[in-house]
Amino acid sequence: MTSAGKPYDGIKSVAVIGNYLPRQCGIATFTMDLVEGLSAEAPDINCWTVAMNDRPEGYAYPEKVRFEINQNKFNDYSTASQFLNISQTDIVCVQHEFGLFGGPAGSHLLKLIAELRKPVVTTLHTVLKDPAPEYRDVMCKLSDLSDKLVVMSRKASEFLKDIYAVPEDKIAFIHHGIPDAPFIDPSFDKDKFGVEGKKVLLTFGLLSANKGIENVLQALPAVVQKHPEVVYIILGATHPHVLKAHGDAYRIMLQQLVRRLEIGAHVIFQNRFVELNELCEFLGIADIYLTPYPDEAQITSGTLAYAMGTGKAVISTPYWYATEMLAEDRGRIVPFHNPEAMAAQIIDLLENDIDRHAMRKKAYLYSRDAVWKEVSRKYLRLFSEVRQTRTRKPRPRHSYVENIKAITNFELPEIKLDHLKAFTDDTGILQHANYTIPDRTHGYCTDDNARALLAAAMGQRYLPTNGWGLDALSGHYLGFLLYAYNEKNGRFRNFMTYSRQWMEEIGSEDAHGRALWCLGKAVSFLDNPGHLAMSTTLFNQALPAAEHFHSPRAVAFCLVGIHAYLKKFSGDSDVRRIRTVLADRIFDQFKSHATDDWPWLENTLNYANGKLPHALLLSGQRMQRRDMIDMGLKALKWLFAIQTEDKHFVPIGSNGWYAHGGPRARFDQQPVEANAMVEACVEAFNLTRDHAWIENAAMCFNWFLGQNDLNMPLYDAKTGGCRDGLMADGINQNQGAESSLAWLLSLMALQKLYADEIVKQPSS
Repeated sequence: MTSAGKPYDGIKSVAVIGNYLPRQCGIATFTMDLVEGLSAEAPDINCWTVAMNDRPEGYAYPEKVRFEINQNKFNDYSTASQFLNISQTDIVCVQHEFGLFGGPAGSHLLKLIAELRKPVVTTLHTVLKDPAPEYRDVMCKLSDLSDKLVVMSRKASEFLKDIYAVPEDKIAFIHHGIPDAPFIDPSFDKDKFGVEGKKVLLTFGLLSANKGIENVLQALPAVVQKHPEVVYIILGATHPHVLKAHGDAYRIMLQQLVRRLEIGAHVIFQNRFVELNELCEFLGIADIYLTPYPDEAQITSGTLAYAMGTGKAVISTPYWYATEMLAEDRGRIVPFHNPEAMAAQIIDLLENDIDRHAMRKKAYLYSRDAVWKEVSRKYLRLFSEVRQTRTRKPRPRHSYVENIKAITNFELPEIKLDHLKAFTDDTGILQHANYTIPDRTHGYCTDDNARALLAAAMGQRYLPTNGWGLDALSGHYLGFLLYAYNEKNGRFRNFMTYSRQWMEEIGSEDAHGRALWCLGKAVSFLDNPGHLAMSTTLFNQALPAAEHFHSPRAVAFCLVGIHAYLKKFSGDSDVRRIRTVLADRIFDQFKSHATDDWPWLENTLNYANGKLPHALLLSGQRMQRRDMIDMGLKALKWLFAIQTEDKHFVPIGSNGWYAHGGPRARFDQQPVEANAMVEACVEAFNLTRDHAWIENAAMCFNWFLGQNDLNMPLYDAKTGGCRDGLMADGINQNQGAESSLAWLLSLMALQKLYADEIVKQPSS
């Protein structure tokens, strides 16, 4: 029993995982309000926070924050789990939004929850209607690991049941919490803000391009014509992640639109993040609140909940949360992207005081169940229920399969893109470096821009946010590849000077193959419609030339790209036909040359050797050719064996390579070989489920981190780049594009492996 005498049995300590102020984020505000609401309702319950940091230095948090996690550091999640287990917390409440957590689709969080010995209640701030496979998998795993899922709309509950097959008894509905604000006349405090005598329209929230504010601005001239006393306040700072990636481009666009429409006297930009008290004051002076999101995929909205809770007349576009909350005349709905309809509804409400005030009252009364006092009580009752259920039906501690330990026994470095950005200009990525400085004397090449496209495409899918501007980078790299493709001969050029002059009309087969490899894989990862269309078109234009290639590596690169492409567009019969031609070609080469002591398709091992068995493994799986699979596994086992010594990876050296029957070059060891082996070993594990392949992948990856002949790391944690190679007398200190991209692609491959594996593990 609490000091207030309320039966929250078994609950003495609650830990809430989420963002927290002063970090500027809507969920940070929600987490703080929830913690303070719980503490106010049950003062004898210890309510505290585990805060997610999006920057290494963190924030100046208040005392309620007792533990911090760097969202991109995998090991921090395990450490946090240990801390929570030791802290005698009775229940853990997770505030879930995919972008809050590191790993592909935010999968790092699953590590924390799986190692908890505490009941978990997860509040879902986003529920996707059409999730990509990795997002679906993470959500299903999150549901499995959570004792209860809290949703803030009925639509979210429907999605969980219909799309993710979550049992209804695992779902709890609790309103988005709001402050208990009085129902006041909007004119009461207008003088305080210099808008006395004005009709005030308001939109608030962190600014980003998905807010739809431009549609309100386009509606405003018609409104002002009839009601010149109208002012529109746009309240909120630009979202920090958007500001970092794109600057204030969206706000500048809105300001330019204001000037073009000549409505500057009627629009007030408040470019700042406001605390709750001031926010309530702004809401208090609003006659109409506008929420113009441009599409339906918004399952909850704290800004709308706040507006209704302060008794605002609301006009909104028909996103999911709005249609539910504003039903039964609690607000008005206008179509998406329709400034004319928006203007008509604003004018109508301004001219019909009775309708406007009736709407305000309905919204206010409906929201009384959502004030934090009531919401906190519901959470506490749910916590008590979950705790008692867990006491009656204990669940074993969730455990991870042993194979993942090969990766997680060291800390996967955080993905850092500083180096990638530094080497990219408006043409593409420069190929060489003097130390960490781009070397413009050697210009660009198609190989590196193709790899950069793949890294950017994977990053958009697997990094927690696109705050790094990866979409824009993808556009640069795609633009380069488009220019590199020579329509006259159907081939890619490869080398371009810094003055943008091509050095040849036809690049090598290997360069063409690498371009197809990366384009095909990019097709499977890209979501931007324009980028997806361009990648698909370019892949299909360039693929026919590969049908006549004879370079084994060119064919192998093509096959890896083809299989990724067919994962997205499996019905493309022409691509399937070319796959058969190329797969048979490379397999025939293996059969013709392979012997028991040299199971390889040619007499020399040189660079990116892992791609050859990788291509066979993919082809054998997709074409149901056991003979290809067997040959691929045999070749890869042999290749791995001859490239390991004393429990570390030793790539074939480029200073002479390794000819059958001849001496093997020890140096220079190159990152592209380590990358090819990491990806091949991961594919071997995906095929065989043999945990040894994960250990092999980790060994190859550790070569970058210093588990090599010289015990010297090639990865540069400061820049996020990778040094160009391991030489007999030390490290090649230059950090060119090829080596740095080999590192990034290897790291992302392990990130994806982790994400894939964690969602497959049983929960108990």
